Amino acid sequence: MNSSRRTFLISSIGMASALAVSRTAFAEPVKLPESDPMAQSLGYKQDAATVDKAKFPRYAAGQDCGNCSFYQAKATEPYAACPMFAGKQVASKGWCNAYNKKA
Repeated sequence: MNSSRRTFLISSIGMASALAVSRTAFAEPVKLPESDPMAQSLGYKQDAATVDKAKFPRYAAGQDCGNCSFYQAKATEPYAACPMFAGKQVASKGWCNAYNKKA
């Protein structure tokens, strides 16, 4: 293989990788749907007011993702990442059974 062809192939691979990374970095974050299997297993609701208190007795009024220790943004942000649901964002006004009050 001659050197200009090799240089072209290496450059092409590098540019393709950079493009793939940039598309991922700027992609719109996925909001966690209540229909997601993990969301259902933890009783996630996008609106804490709709939590079935009989099914999830741990729920108490005033608990929501925005004041949970797992919420990875300010409570005023409408959506943020949560380690319980890798790669997806939860609603600040949401709730799940993994709720842990912020200190």
